[in-house]
Amino acid sequence: MEDIFDIVNTQDQVIGSAPRSVVHREGHLHRATHVWLYNTQGQLLIQLRAASKDKHPSVWDSSACGHVDSGEDYHRAARRETCEELGLHAAPELEEIAYCQDTAQLGQEFVRVYRGHHEGPFLPQPSEVTEVRWIDPAELSSWMQSQPESFAPSFIHLWMKYS
Repeated sequence: MEDIFDIVNTQDQVIGSAPRSVVHREGHLHRATHVWLYNTQGQLLIQLRAASKDKHPSVWDSSACGHVDSGEDYHRAARRETCEELGLHAAPELEEIAYCQDTAQLGQEFVRVYRGHHEGPFLPQPSEVTEVRWIDPAELSSWMQSQPESFAPSFIHLWMKYS
């Protein structure tokens, strides 16, 4: 069964809904979340997207990220994606740190970014995530600048703007 997403207008107000494939194929505005999890050493958890992903396979991305399902709010979606992708029984406390309306740079998505803390362990969902690793934020920024092809474009955009 295909996910159903809300379609939104330029003010991020719901104006309809459609299956994921239709939303992406027709370029409708829709919603997504990114979650940045940090450990006590201040390192960020990043994930290597599965090779089977339809968008940006086999590149590094936020700790967890995903679309907001129809009828779901951003915060609930962030918690759900964190648990699903990282194999957690309960999501950590998440704080919203950004609301990005740069939809052209984000694949027609309005994005809310959340920050949380977690030490692991993680059991990544193989259909979503190939690998996770901790990285120092300064090292991540340097890596993004030297090898941008190794990262999902939306992650680069959000990291450079809000980290």
